[in-house]
Amino acid sequence: MMKVSLIVAVDLEKGIGRDNDLMWHLPADMQFFKETTKGQIVVMGRKNYDSIPEKFRPLPGRQNVILTHNQSFQAEDCLVFHSLNDCFSHFKNENTRTIFIIGGGEVYRLALASELLQEMFITTVNKVYGADTFFPDFDESLWEKSKIGYHEADDKHEADFTFWHYKKK
Repeated sequence: MMKVSLIVAVDLEKGIGRDNDLMWHLPADMQFFKETTKGQIVVMGRKNYDSIPEKFRPLPGRQNVILTHNQSFQAEDCLVFHSLNDCFSHFKNENTRTIFIIGGGEVYRLALASELLQEMFITTVNKVYGADTFFPDFDESLWEKSKIGYHEADDKHEADFTFWHYKKK
């Protein structure tokens, strides 16, 4: 059976980005993202894909999937779909890899509205960054929340942050 997860880092105001870019440099959170999604399927919107520095696209060691309304959009070594439902239909028989929704804001909204989303990994960065893109509100009563890690601010991390796991009840 297909497994659908979501992974995101948010600031204290649920901000996820500004000017189509990350707002922080937190190597331990990037490492968590990399380890969690390695060998899996990552689904992102086209703007999110464009925000990844060219030398890192497509994200290595993962099957990259891009969602876009642009019917002529193509990206080397990536699958392109024009709706999240089309993406899910394509992977309906996937039973070894997890489909990770990795952003941005609109793709997160679509995933949260989907009945297929089973778990979320949310890193909460304990700082406010003045975002212009936000993670959508969701009904936390539908999820079991557990803390899976914490990292203090240090010389490589400008803020402390907590890793949370949410599992659908």
